[in-house]
Amino acid sequence: MDSNREMDPEHQVPEGVDEKTLRALGALSKALETTERARGHLYGFHQLTGTADFELGDAVRLLREAGHEEQAARVERDIVGRNVIPGHWTFQIIEAYDSTYHRPFTAVEGDIVDELAGGREHLLEARLKTIRRTHGHPDHTATPPAS
Repeated sequence: MDSNREMDPEHQVPEGVDEKTLRALGALSKALETTERARGHLYGFHQLTGTADFELGDAVRLLREAGHEEQAARVERDIVGRNVIPGHWTFQIIEAYDSTYHRPFTAVEGDIVDELAGGREHLLEARLKTIRRTHGHPDHTATPPAS
């Protein structure tokens, strides 16, 4: 295939997929991508909260070294290892999000792409690439170079 001419077959719109379906699949894909970003923010929240908890351990140690046992004990007792919402550490929030929302959403999106587009993903983006690139330009090829 001349990669400067057309997209690879995996990114060509299958016969029978109309414009409205293509746009609907694009919207579904975009929504899933947004949930991926949200999930990433949950992991950021998880990691930052965990880092803060370990930093609290340093604060407790330093308070003790400075002779402030009562304050160190209070931070240790009331904050270190505390649930971020009732009964949950951040990893449990991620697990609940994954099982309740993310995995079901991913499964439904995958099923619909299989049913309506033969499993071909990113068809709208591939079409946009075809429309927006400069044909003949070496940095605007349709597909990666053949290996």
